[in-house]
Amino acid sequence: MAAPLAEPGQRLLARIVDTLVVGLPVVIVVRALVSGPMVDVVAPPAVGGCLLLYESIQLALWGRTLGKRFAGIEVIVATSAEESSAGEHAAAEEAGGGGRLGVPRAVLRAAVYSLPIAVRPIPVLGGLAGIFWIANAGMLYEGSRRQALHDRLAGTVVVKRPPPDSPAF
Repeated sequence: MAAPLAEPGQRLLARIVDTLVVGLPVVIVVRALVSGPMVDVVAPPAVGGCLLLYESIQLALWGRTLGKRFAGIEVIVATSAEESSAGEHAAAEEAGGGGRLGVPRAVLRAAVYSLPIAVRPIPVLGGLAGIFWIANAGMLYEGSRRQALHDRLAGTVVVKRPPPDSPAF
């Protein structure tokens, strides 16, 4: 039985939560340390760098960030042309792998998502970053695996994961 893919709305909810968890404190600190128009130059790379660390570490260790936990989803390695199965994922957990992505895959996935945030203050790159966000979101609707660009490059899929106390249906 294949693990059900995460819905785009779940992924958006997770991204909003993660951005608030990381972005809000970083912007508050940047505003306290930097004044005037320099805040707009310093804040995006600071948020992008912190998101890169936040997401890389959590995905490498657990396959989930705080936002993904809240939304009930998890990032797993795509094992074949078919969606990864729940049985394969459970077997990986029992084998001690815990379904972990590993550091290189987690960093790549997080970097593809975080880099456009960091380059926002650079005029041409900032504009291209905006186009990237639209294309990246649109890729979720192309194909049967609901993979954005960062999923495709890292070889991952995002699946629904019921809370531990809930029975899987």
